[in-house]
Amino acid sequence: MFNTNDHPMTISEKIFSKASGKTVKAGDFVLANIDRAMTHDITGPLAVDGFYDIMRDKEEKKVWDPSKIVIVFDHQVPADSLNASANHIMLRKFAKEQGILNYDVYEGVCHQVMPEMGHVRPGDLIVGSDSHTCAYGSLGAFSTGVGSTDMSAVFASGKLWFRVPETIRFEANGKLPKHVYSKDLILHMIGDVGAEGARYMAAEYAGSAIEGLTISERMTISNMAIEMGGKAGIIEADKTTEAYLKERIPDYEFDPYWKSDEDAEYAEFHDYNVSDLEPQVACPHNVDNVKPVSEVEGTKVDQVFVGSCTNGRFEDIKIVAEMMGDEPVAKDVRLLIIPASRTEYMKVLRAGYVEQFMEAGAIVEAPCCGPCMGGSFGLLGDGEVGLATSNRNFKGREGSPDSFVYLSSPATAAASALTGVITDPRKI
Repeated sequence: MFNTNDHPMTISEKIFSKASGKTVKAGDFVLANIDRAMTHDITGPLAVDGFYDIMRDKEEKKVWDPSKIVIVFDHQVPADSLNASANHIMLRKFAKEQGILNYDVYEGVCHQVMPEMGHVRPGDLIVGSDSHTCAYGSLGAFSTGVGSTDMSAVFASGKLWFRVPETIRFEANGKLPKHVYSKDLILHMIGDVGAEGARYMAAEYAGSAIEGLTISERMTISNMAIEMGGKAGIIEADKTTEAYLKERIPDYEFDPYWKSDEDAEYAEFHDYNVSDLEPQVACPHNVDNVKPVSEVEGTKVDQVFVGSCTNGRFEDIKIVAEMMGDEPVAKDVRLLIIPASRTEYMKVLRAGYVEQFMEAGAIVEAPCCGPCMGGSFGLLGDGEVGLATSNRNFKGREGSPDSFVYLSSPATAAASALTGVITDPRKI
């Protein structure tokens, strides 16, 4: 696509070269063409207001390309307030007027729905008005979160200014031990480099441990790139990616071009051997406050939340179901399980897990963001402690500013739901 003989390129440099129509390198400023834009029910209304403000002097107020825009209702669904209802009504009207695809019947969390429904391809430049848009890097796209006003500009023009980011490469080799998962690996990486360790860089994840992950597990890794300050979290597309996409995009053909060249230039390298990694827990009130589970074992929990765009897929929930077996949820613990999409919910339902969880004393909710961002339900009260499989544990993130949120893998969450305290899943 672009001659890389004289200038070996990272995946990000290749994607921005395609998007800007010229060969570019890290540090260049480019006006790039957007392949896909996503907004949701929280950030969408402001983006729509901004779009109409930009277009106020135009006779025809039409978005640049309705086929490249997707709206997903997920943060406050079903509507939990009159304000939420008003936002939904506004976005439904906008989508209908513009001819935009709108998942307004609660299809699931935006970052699960986008790849699941075939809206992501390797080599794409994708923006979403949500910080965890970096999740689509799991399929070899450069996807990044932007503000609602930036999204207004994208709606109007289909373009956006970027500084092509440097790339920080994370090499993970070895085999993950039993009851240690990709969530533990990304938490360990974030704890290692810190919340600003990859600031405005593309985090590129590679190595045999990454190559061995399923797409679901890769989504967990890419989803949390923003928690180390990353602009994107990219994993090179391979045969695993190809199989996933062929199920969802009938005309998809694998293109080996979308990978970093052998001599590409990186800002930093970080190497990990995962073979002796133990389960990790992010402690209040920062995602980079990561400790091995052995250091926080015994911490009492009031609520365990399994779900979100980070760990709400069938594979995650299956781990919980298998670990719990026919055991009940611990006394005085609330276990809340929210599959990430309608599709994933139906897999959970057909596997018999909904019945299993309900009989154990848990509650299974319809697909949505739920308590992840202090949204629809399941909020923590003053002094309460929550353990979640989601991606952030900032003060007040899941309810009261006087509550405490820990983050873990689904296995650690399941073990802790059984015992009522943070528990090493290797002991269950």
